[in-house]
Amino acid sequence: MNIIVLTGGTSAERNVALASGKAIVKTLRESGHTVRVIDPIFGKTQPDEEKIFEGTLKIGEEFPSAKELKAYSNKKVLECIQSDLFDNTDIVFLGLHGKFGEDGRIQSLLEMRGVKYTGSGVTSSAMAMDKDVSKIICEYNNIPTARWLMLNKGSGDILKIDECIKLQIGYPAVIKPNDEGSTVGLSIVQPDVEDIQLADAINGAFEYSDRIMVEQFIEGRELTVGILGNRALPVVEIKPKDGFYDYEHKYTSGMTEYICPADIPEKLAIELQEKSLLAHNALGCKVYSRVDYRLNSKGEYYCLEVNTLPGMTELSLVPKAAKAAGISFGDLLNEIIELSLK
Repeated sequence: MNIIVLTGGTSAERNVALASGKAIVKTLRESGHTVRVIDPIFGKTQPDEEKIFEGTLKIGEEFPSAKELKAYSNKKVLECIQSDLFDNTDIVFLGLHGKFGEDGRIQSLLEMRGVKYTGSGVTSSAMAMDKDVSKIICEYNNIPTARWLMLNKGSGDILKIDECIKLQIGYPAVIKPNDEGSTVGLSIVQPDVEDIQLADAINGAFEYSDRIMVEQFIEGRELTVGILGNRALPVVEIKPKDGFYDYEHKYTSGMTEYICPADIPEKLAIELQEKSLLAHNALGCKVYSRVDYRLNSKGEYYCLEVNTLPGMTELSLVPKAAKAAGISFGDLLNEIIELSLK
């Protein structure tokens, strides 16, 4: 097949996307496909692959700052998709994460261009990327999720926000942008007499989004379930060597231990798989996704979010779960393509 791997992009997760893209390209070529690489930030004039994948060298470093991201032009993205680069292509494999990649906007442009692509469609991508919307849908479908409230820029002074958190959420609380992933702009805050920590966390999250979420922090274990087609993959447990599963722990080799299948009761594993498939379908997701959870000491689980374009790096969770189910990385990518074409 003639395949384009669309990677990089304009989000704070661009370095992660480039790492996913690099792994996808290598494996698809090993499977016999003809593969071209496109990073939409370069518009219709694309550099060679080596130049595009320079960002993979920064994968374990801090994510790009909001100031760096403003240097990227979304007009270039539009120019790229409109160009003849996508002519004579069987399918675009989306190796993108975050805004303008996972939120339905690229999907919409590709559909208007008449190009087929991997993964979920426009509406489901947009809903899953919006953490507020996806949690509302989870609640409606009896999928447990942590308590939360939403803040808009300029929505109140810090003392009022602190009071709302104490009344509705409780401390510690997680502060994060409503439409980013990979823990970009995320902080876990404790009650602070002068509210300095809370103010810093809120301001940091607002750098990446005009809407942010304040969510109940669930002390406990981190679990995730991959969905492929109409089946749930084995549950993975994520155990950071220290601290919490932040950007550094996600993308630095050796800083996190992954256990698959997770060491949890079989009944709980089956329930998590069923709820994950329910969340996937309730959001209208297609082909594949990953559903993240926290599990407390009482054995109660809480769904955090649904990822429609989960990572595809060597440290990524869906490939690990697929491997535990007897599916090689090459077979996983080919099944994603086959399901997407259907």
